[in-house]
Amino acid sequence: MQKTHFNELVDFPCHFTFKVMGVASDSLPDQVVEVLQEHAPGDYSPSVKPSSKGNYHSISVAVRVESQQHIEILYRSLSDIEDVRYVL
Repeated sequence: MQKTHFNELVDFPCHFTFKVMGVASDSLPDQVVEVLQEHAPGDYSPSVKPSSKGNYHSISVAVRVESQQHIEILYRSLSDIEDVRYVL
C-alpha cells in the first residue's frame, strides 16, 4: 500500500472520480467500465472527451470506493489496460 494520507483526509466509503487517459478508440470506455465492474460493481456512465487532435480520449467516472487499498487496486487495474496512458 502506498504511503499516503487518504485515510486521514477522506471518509470511506465515498465516491472518487477517476480520470483515465488513453489512445482514442471506441472500445476504451467499455474496457474502463469492465475493469470497474470487476472491482466495484455499479451503474457507470463515463464521460468521454477527445483531445484537441482526436488522438486521445479522457474518460472520467465516479466510483464508490471502500478504502485506500480499494483506490490503489482500481488505479493498478485501470493502468493495466493496454491503450491507457495515464490514470489520475
